[in-house]
Amino acid sequence: MPKETVAEAYVQDLDFKGFIQGLTIKDKNSGKPLCRYFGGIPYAQPPTGEHRWQKPRELAPCYRYGTRADPAPFAGKSSVCPQLAKKIAAFDENCLQCNVWVPSGEQPPQGWPVYFYIHGGFLQMGNVNSGNPTAFISEISKCIVVKPAYRLNVFGFLASTKITFDQSTSQGGVGNFGFWDIRLALEWTFKNISYFGGNPANITVGGYSAGAHAAFYQLAYDLYQPSEKRLIRRLIMHSNGPGLPPRGLEETQAQFGELLQVLQIPANANDKMQALRQKSPEELLEANKKMQLHQFRAVSDGDFVRHTLFSDIEDGTFARRMQEGNIQLLIGECSDEHFSYRRYRPPQGSYDTIMSRLQADYPRIAVAAAMRHYFPEKQLPPRWKTWSEAFGWLYAYMQIHVSERGFIDSLARGGAAHLIHRYRIEWRAECADLNYPKEGASHGADNYLWWFGDGLDLTPQEQVVAKSAFLNDMSSFINSGKINWGSAGVRQVRRLKANGQVDLIDDEFWDEAVESWRGIMTAALTARGKSRL
Repeated sequence: MPKETVAEAYVQDLDFKGFIQGLTIKDKNSGKPLCRYFGGIPYAQPPTGEHRWQKPRELAPCYRYGTRADPAPFAGKSSVCPQLAKKIAAFDENCLQCNVWVPSGEQPPQGWPVYFYIHGGFLQMGNVNSGNPTAFISEISKCIVVKPAYRLNVFGFLASTKITFDQSTSQGGVGNFGFWDIRLALEWTFKNISYFGGNPANITVGGYSAGAHAAFYQLAYDLYQPSEKRLIRRLIMHSNGPGLPPRGLEETQAQFGELLQVLQIPANANDKMQALRQKSPEELLEANKKMQLHQFRAVSDGDFVRHTLFSDIEDGTFARRMQEGNIQLLIGECSDEHFSYRRYRPPQGSYDTIMSRLQADYPRIAVAAAMRHYFPEKQLPPRWKTWSEAFGWLYAYMQIHVSERGFIDSLARGGAAHLIHRYRIEWRAECADLNYPKEGASHGADNYLWWFGDGLDLTPQEQVVAKSAFLNDMSSFINSGKINWGSAGVRQVRRLKANGQVDLIDDEFWDEAVESWRGIMTAALTARGKSRL
């Protein structure tokens, strides 16, 4: 594993939606079908031109993917949103497409379960075409995997009231366009997955890193929909949490103003949005490089992201809604996340530069609270040897270690402890060395576990470890929501040790992380009276 494969053309009948041509992936030696693949299927109209920074638009009701005689070709890849990279020509703003993998064999009576998986990349970058779930689908979990591409960075998460004022259609909004994209892709999946043999009533939403963060926001949106419009049955969050409360529009307006300034668009220009839409992707990304507030993230807009979201988490409202829908959560982390985090746009080492760097991601009030907690003397504490190490850990705390535990603690206090399944990974597959520095169980290296090699080779022993440690249980979770890790209470974690052994441990970091979370939440939510988060 992975087996050498060959691909043959395959035509899928989508009933009145038309016909599409994808691929049947087969084992090269035996000829056994492993799965079917369809790449680059549009789930929305292009978000380009005047539709840049608008909510995504559904495909027209009369949209057809092709005919029996001339099926639409979807054997390739999805387009990828422009992002900071050396080869900008490889990207395309018209990126609202998805890739779909379907198991081989006879589908169950109610259809295949569906795993809707969101890629990561800090919400600033990432490629929906990376990775290969063929082995996972054919050897671990007979489920349909849907991976959506979505708008990133300035294209997906620019926010300003000026955007709404510019709109003359019902597609107006102030931000969170990448999240709206994912939601529309999820709705497309719900409406169309039965044509691929899937069960729309059995959708698990998950993701890695920023994909897990986005999955959380998808659940947060879904839980507040009328019961007949709720689509998510369970959630998987790999190596990320809710993060800190997002900025409000007042604070994101400063980022919007900085973008205008860097692009030399006058602050008193009559039509700022028209001027921005006339800029090429290259110009926007070059401007992004020069900005101090260079991270484009979620905004508390009262539309996709409720103003009361984090207070709802803290007071138990979120937990009660999860219980109403019996929404189970599989969530966990790697032991060495910080190695990757300290390399992402790192600041020069000092208290002030770390604070400034974190303010590119998070609200000023929340960053100040975190810095007071971890650097009470504004000096490097003994736990870290360098400011670079401190930045990596603090960044990982905010997104993963503290964020996860604070969220879990709030859910447990709200009565939802029985819905939560936690893990920790200290193990690393040998093939991870091909793409990741040899830094233990670092952020992202565990993808080779979760996707059973993700297109690379696991050794026979590693295959046994991956299956017995997590994958057999995760397959059951995706199929039916049933999982039996043996853990008792939210403080207990199922751990995969570096030697490949599995045990249950009490979380030694729990008390410190929860204390930190509550301090930050108190500061952030108290500030709501002065400025919306």
